[in-house]
Amino acid sequence: MTATVLVADDDAAIRTVVRQALIRAGYKVVLTETAEGLVAQVAAGVGDVVISDVILPDGNGLDTIPRLLALRPGLRIIVMSAQNTLSTAVRATEQGAFDYLPKPFDLNELVASVAAALEDRDPAEPGELGGDDTALVGRSAAMQEVYRVIARVVPNDLTVMILGESGTGKELVARAIHDMGPRSSKPFIALNMAAIPRELIESELFGHERGAFTGAQARASGKFEQAQGGTLFLDEIGDMPIEAQTRLLRVLQTGEFTTVGGTRAQRADVRIVSATNQDLMTLTEAGRFREDLYYRLNVVPLSLPPLRARSEDIAALARHFLDRAAAEGLPRKALDAAAISALQEHSWPGNVRELENLMRRLAVLERADVIGAAAVQAGLGQAARPVARAPAGAATLADAAADHIARYFAGFPNGLPPEGVYDRLLAEVERPLITACLNATGGNQLQAARLLGINRNTLRKKLTDLGLDPIAVRRA
Repeated sequence: MTATVLVADDDAAIRTVVRQALIRAGYKVVLTETAEGLVAQVAAGVGDVVISDVILPDGNGLDTIPRLLALRPGLRIIVMSAQNTLSTAVRATEQGAFDYLPKPFDLNELVASVAAALEDRDPAEPGELGGDDTALVGRSAAMQEVYRVIARVVPNDLTVMILGESGTGKELVARAIHDMGPRSSKPFIALNMAAIPRELIESELFGHERGAFTGAQARASGKFEQAQGGTLFLDEIGDMPIEAQTRLLRVLQTGEFTTVGGTRAQRADVRIVSATNQDLMTLTEAGRFREDLYYRLNVVPLSLPPLRARSEDIAALARHFLDRAAAEGLPRKALDAAAISALQEHSWPGNVRELENLMRRLAVLERADVIGAAAVQAGLGQAARPVARAPAGAATLADAAADHIARYFAGFPNGLPPEGVYDRLLAEVERPLITACLNATGGNQLQAARLLGINRNTLRKKLTDLGLDPIAVRRA
């Protein structure tokens, strides 16, 4: 039998477009304009699937969902909304919606959602969710997909892997998953793998007993114990040593852990959310990351877009950061249209973190209440940035780099250097770059990290790995 789709929206144009798309897909369609009309139709048994807008003339579509499910438990309800925020997506899931589609949406996606709703599957279970989306700002299509994934994983304990470049807000997403989920009343514990010496990783994760190793003067709890009942966020998971990976895998398999030097197994009642800006499959192929652990952690992948891929969000983000700076006691500033255009033209290699740092810097340094394009360009270093020049014989810096690599390879028999060439050549670039940034900031590691677009803990790790002394660099 042909399925019937019940559509509720007060916009005649949207009703018409949706109706035509559904009829072309082979469905019968019944239309209504109000929340009460929707309830009456459902009570009368009309509709195998419901599509409802959030804002209706006589009520809120989200508030209507429990009434519809009380009348017909198991009814599939698809919510569409122009209020494209994380809280809307989460609340739709919380109320028991089958799917959430932000306006404007692709009609093919809508038809596909209806088809999925008609399959023999249970609608999403509502969870006791809370919090808001003040930390996650953006209404772009790229961010809407992020919101939809978050809304779907919030009510359960599935392991989530957050992927994205440095500065895209991976920890903010991890916190949103925790704060809006059923574990929100329990601890959220974060551990940055790149910031911990290799020999201390296992102790940081699982704790240690007194005398377990030199310097272990007393028993110490680890992150798993501290996060009991809550969420453990493992940032930069690609930097985890292989030995610690083996122990983490066992915890994920058995649900238990033991402290370093201990013998008593403890239950690990935590939700694991991890994050990385690296390609873990490449690390796996190189033998630096366990494949079985990768699949354990990557149950639900969530990719965060770089800021350059969602330029339509830049104005809202910039204003958000200026408002936050003012709330913290910094001078209140605004942006004119030219300033916003200048922000949108920038490539943002440091992503959202770079934008936040710029807004805070301008809030402090700019005297005018309204920030213009010149101030933005100066803040970004565009006004006085020297033009990088390639060595003689090289047309661009990229050509110079290619020439350097070719000469490096030519220096070995058969043109093949020893294994590990990636790290070796990368270190040759990192060392002078980090040194230049430290010199430019007078040895201030926090400022140098901001220039590089990385966090300070990552910079400290790189200084150790490269054998660089920041004090010596500053004196030089």
